[in-house]
Amino acid sequence: MIKMVDLLVRKEGTTHEEFADYWLNEHSEIAKELPGLRKYVTSVPKDPEKAGYDGHLELYFDSTADMKAAFNSEQGERVMADAAEFLDLDQGPTLVVEETVQLDDTE
Repeated sequence: MIKMVDLLVRKEGTTHEEFADYWLNEHSEIAKELPGLRKYVTSVPKDPEKAGYDGHLELYFDSTADMKAAFNSEQGERVMADAAEFLDLDQGPTLVVEETVQLDDTE
């Protein structure tokens, strides 16, 4: 399983609360429709000023090829166009990792 992790930074002129509301209630509905997406996790820091970012995003795909195909699709273009409306896309790192769960006592 491939996981893309993004640390998100809001666009200048947007409050953290406005960012979180739009991301969690509007953008997520579009992003959930990415083809091949297996899991979608959003996390909002309790203290964004101290954290230095406004959100933590995890997208899971079966393979890197599936991830690339998702973002090259029409829906992927729609997701990225919408993201550009509320995110500073030049800020915050993006990591593509292969996840190994060492313990999951949540299920």
